[in-house]
Amino acid sequence: MSQFESFYQDLKSTEQQDAALTSEQQIDRLLKPGSTYLNLNPYEVLQIDLDTDIEAAKKKYKKLSLLVHPDKNPDDRERADKAFDIVKKAIKQMEDPIELNRCKDCYTEAKARLAIVMSEKKRKLRKDGKEDKIDEDEPDGYKKALWITVTKVFADREKKRKMLEDRANDEKRRATEAMAQAAEKRKLAEEFAKNYEESRDERSGSWRNFQAKKAKKEDKGKTMKGAAFKPPKIKPQK
Repeated sequence: MSQFESFYQDLKSTEQQDAALTSEQQIDRLLKPGSTYLNLNPYEVLQIDLDTDIEAAKKKYKKLSLLVHPDKNPDDRERADKAFDIVKKAIKQMEDPIELNRCKDCYTEAKARLAIVMSEKKRKLRKDGKEDKIDEDEPDGYKKALWITVTKVFADREKKRKMLEDRANDEKRRATEAMAQAAEKRKLAEEFAKNYEESRDERSGSWRNFQAKKAKKEDKGKTMKGAAFKPPKIKPQK
């Protein structure tokens, strides 16, 4: 028996013991280990069928929210608060047309997946020379298999959403870092340009002094060179 099947049987057997679960049982159901992905499905949270209309969903929400409300569970307030948040999120999904369509799409995808699985099972049985009769052909078997598949679809979509969200956050972080580096480069360039401009007079004065000294040195060299080749005076003979 797979983990999903075990989880399903345990959950459904608990629900069958008391069709109107008590506050404690509802809190346990919503916070049961492994229920994280299960609670992505508002139909499962509110315990309603896919064809339930919004008004019936609101009535079920009101009844369920009263059972798990923290004020109704003072001895288990922390867990009740978490369960209450899960129920509130579920009804918000039902009231949002876009979110509701996404949830219904999960069921459509799950039915398509299950049809492929069923077809493959039957094909394998026929290949082995056996009758192509499977558990999913019976209403209860199909309902169980669909529940498992729907839960997997919700889980897969949530994992994909988180992956895309993490990727977007990484890209945003890299873009922020690139902008910070670009800003730092601009700041350094602006400081360099400012310092360069402020030191223009000083650099011009230094260049003029250098040129003046150079010219003076060259003039002095020419003078000395001219003096070296000056012919000596001829003394008159007696």
